[in-house]
Order: sequence, then structure tokens, then C-alpha cells
Amino acid sequence: MTTAMKTLIAGASGIIGHGAARELNRTGAEVRGLARRNIDGMQTIRADLTDAEATARIIAEQAADTTHLFYAALSPDGDLSVEAERNGQMLGNLLDALEAAGAPLKRVVIYQGFKIYGIHLGADVPTPARESDPGHMPPNIYQAQEAQLAARADQAAWDYVALRPDVMVDGNVRGNPMNIALVVGVFAALSKELGIPLRFPGSERAYRVLMQFTDAGLLGRASVWAATTPDIAGRAYNVTNGDVFRWERLWQDVARHLDMETASPVPLDLPSHMADKGDLWRRLAERHGLVEPDLERLVGWDFGNFVFNTETDVISDVNRIHQAGFRETLPARDTLLQALDDLRANRIIP
Repeated sequence: MTTAMKTLIAGASGIIGHGAARELNRTGAEVRGLARRNIDGMQTIRADLTDAEATARIIAEQAADTTHLFYAALSPDGDLSVEAERNGQMLGNLLDALEAAGAPLKRVVIYQGFKIYGIHLGADVPTPARESDPGHMPPNIYQAQEAQLAARADQAAWDYVALRPDVMVDGNVRGNPMNIALVVGVFAALSKELGIPLRFPGSERAYRVLMQFTDAGLLGRASVWAATTPDIAGRAYNVTNGDVFRWERLWQDVARHLDMETASPVPLDLPSHMADKGDLWRRLAERHGLVEPDLERLVGWDFGNFVFNTETDVISDVNRIHQAGFRETLPARDTLLQALDDLRANRIIP
């Protein structure tokens, strides 16, 4: 089934898109990325999804044969209403373009974050969070997108599946603001260069709550499963590594793995505190031959701030996806340490 797929990955330059592309390539599917800029190593269709007319023209010319859409495009905004409206319109523009082109679309796989459960609003989310949990007052980007998909799928020949990963980990992409392995790896490299212990840069409470990861490769394999498995459409599925951790333990593992000392947490506002580290990173990059000497382009400190200061347990119930047939699990510790090794091997961190 996968060999017949002609896929289009919207948001292919991000951590989710890269992971999906790697796994789809292994199946023999035809893989095309949709992004605003060319993506190294991937056939790229360049389009701005906020421009409906241009998107329609480009899809008709380059992707009219799409059978499976993987939608990971994201245009964040501090105003939740603007974010929901803009991202809903982007999804709508692409679906309209595929319909106008007569694409033989069979399934849409869309990605949602833990934000669907209201954690960004400061809610103490009941855990483990279940896909059947009641929604909260909109606006919410994921609510808006799924409502649109459900309404369209009722009248279309295609159906959809929603996957809900959490904190993403990957050692093969750089310049993505939502890769916690990159935040940890760069922070550790700078600490080591300065001759100081690796100290957790978040709050004491966040150091001790239960957290979870979603490995990018695991999510990529779940994406293939979601695209090709019958009788799962119209539903959302949490997808994580399937275990939990506390930074209190994992931070010690990271320090040992990187041959560093550690000490008690010191909470930092990472965007402001790391603002003066650009020259230091540039010297590190030159000395070690790293692929990205510009610290601002490399890492998203805002994302690290959010993760390292989350003071409530973040756990997803993954029974639904396991019972439906996707049962892969990975240890959080192994996922993060392997990602750090991969970042080193790819000359992203020293």
C-alpha cells in the first residue's frame, strides 16, 4: 500500500515533517515536501499557504497526483485567535487547492500538540490525558483545524487521522525551534565551554514533575501507520514514547553522558540569558567545524523556557493507539542520549 502513495508533507522543514519523510522514504513512497524554502535532500514544492491563489496554481502544476497529505505546517502567533484563524485558513487553502486540481486524495494525517488539552492556558491538565477528554473554550489552533477536517471529510472521498505527539526529540535536524534535544545539547555545550556544571535552567518544581517525549522516528513510523491503516479514520491518537521521566533523573544521565558535572537547578529566562552567547557559539562552531555558527538560527530558547518551566505532570494516555495496532515504545533516556549523539555526529553540536 505504501509504495503506491504519492505523498505531500506540508511543513516538511520542521521536526515532524523531517521524521515523516525519513520513514516514508523507507517504505518506497514518493515523498514531496511543501515549504516556503528548499529543503536539503528532499524534493520540495515551494508555496506560501497563506496565498490561496498561488497555492492552487502550484499544487495543480506539481502535486495534482497527491494521494496522502501529512499536515505539519504551523504559523504561530501570540494572539490565539489570530493563530487559529490563520492556520485554519492555511489548511483550507491547501485542501481547496488539492480539490481543484482533482487530486486522488485518500487520507490526511494531521498533527496536534498537547496544547489541544489546554496546557498553554495554565490548566492543570488531568493526566494521563485522553483523546476523549472534553475540549476547552476556543480559540485553539488544533480545534479549528480538526473541526474543518471533520466537516470537509463528510463530503469528500478522503478521510483523516489526527496524531497528538508531545515534546519532540530528534538528532538529525537543526534550526527547528521545537526540538528539545537541540536545546539541551547547545545549552550543555555552552556550559562546558564556560567550565561550569550542567545545571537545569528551569524551576525546582518543573525539575520534579513527570514528563514525556515523542521520538521523531517513532512519530514518523506512526505517521506511516496512520496513513495506511483502515478503520481508524476520524479519530485522534496520542503518540509518545510510552514512558515518563523526571528531569531530576534524566538531567543527571545527560551530564554523565556528556562527561560533565551537574549541580542544583538555577532558573533562567533562556531567551534573555542566552542573548549574549552568540560570539561564544561562533567560536565553538569554528573550532569544531559545526554546520551552523549562528546561534539565533540554530536553537529556540523560548521552547526550552516553556518545557523547563512546566510545573504540572504532562502524560498522555497511549492506550488508544496501542489498541488500534501501533504498539512501538521507546525509553525517554535512550531517545535523548541517542539524539545528542546524532547531533554530534551531524556536526550540529560539538
